[in-house]
Amino acid sequence: MHELSLCENIIDIIKTNAATQAFKKVNVVCLEVGTLSCVEPEALRFSFDAVSKNTLAQHAHLDIIQLPGLAQCSQCCTTHPVENKIDACPQCGHYPLQIIQGEELRVKNLEVE
Repeated sequence: MHELSLCENIIDIIKTNAATQAFKKVNVVCLEVGTLSCVEPEALRFSFDAVSKNTLAQHAHLDIIQLPGLAQCSQCCTTHPVENKIDACPQCGHYPLQIIQGEELRVKNLEVE
């Protein structure tokens, strides 16, 4: 379950920001998660609840924004939504496409006190 280690990294990001920005509590953690990132949102929520215990993010709400997969064709230069990293271009059939969105996992913002 790699979501557990991802959540540990999120807590590290929170701790680093708390040290530089002097906040004491996190109420909301807003994440952008790409649909092609191989991250399961429910496993992420479960892991975050476990990892955030006894930290300044304990009881924080995890807000997950799912970003759709987008890819660009190097042959016809069109951009298309994709559901799989191995999709071919629906315009010209070229393969492989260059993924330009959907593999992200990033902390977008924090609501803090």
